[in-house]
Amino acid sequence: MHPKLAKIISILFHPVVVPTLGILLLLNSSFYFSMLSWEAKRFILLVVFFTTCILPMLMVSLLALNTKFDINMLKSTDRILPLLASAVFYYLGFVLLGKVSVFPVLKLYMLASVLVIVALLVVSFKWKISNHMAALGGLTGTFLALSFRYGLNPVYSLLIIILVSGLVGTARLALSRHNIWQVIAGYSLGFLVLYLVVYFV
Repeated sequence: MHPKLAKIISILFHPVVVPTLGILLLLNSSFYFSMLSWEAKRFILLVVFFTTCILPMLMVSLLALNTKFDINMLKSTDRILPLLASAVFYYLGFVLLGKVSVFPVLKLYMLASVLVIVALLVVSFKWKISNHMAALGGLTGTFLALSFRYGLNPVYSLLIIILVSGLVGTARLALSRHNIWQVIAGYSLGFLVLYLVVYFV
């Protein structure tokens, strides 16, 4: 894969963007979320976008004011503060979604994502695991868990997610940001946590 294309793919499906894209896909999938009013869907999307994208990006921008902080986060330890802040912001999203009557699975998605971020935070003290793949693995696990739990088959949504996951994994390898084990570990971590929480809780 050409480095420029790999960089574009990495930006388009950055971990701060994936939750919003995932919720958008969920709200327009074959599950029961179509019963929600447009106002409810808009509120959910705004909450998710604000707490999983805007706030984490603002946090990184503030950290970047310190010349000692590497905004590219090439070292695993560079990710510790952003991940810690993201865990707090995701939990805030979970709390805000609890203020309205929405499907429990949407709140579970946010809460389980906090667990994934905490796990990534712990791993990042010693190893550079892929955050990109963790986000996409979590989304895959969510859709599979919902399909088994409710007996539905969102085949097109799953195909899109799996295709994007393959593209992003290839892009991260092409950019030499991760090795194959870091990509697999990130995807597996996100998948297992979200699948288990959404299916069993």
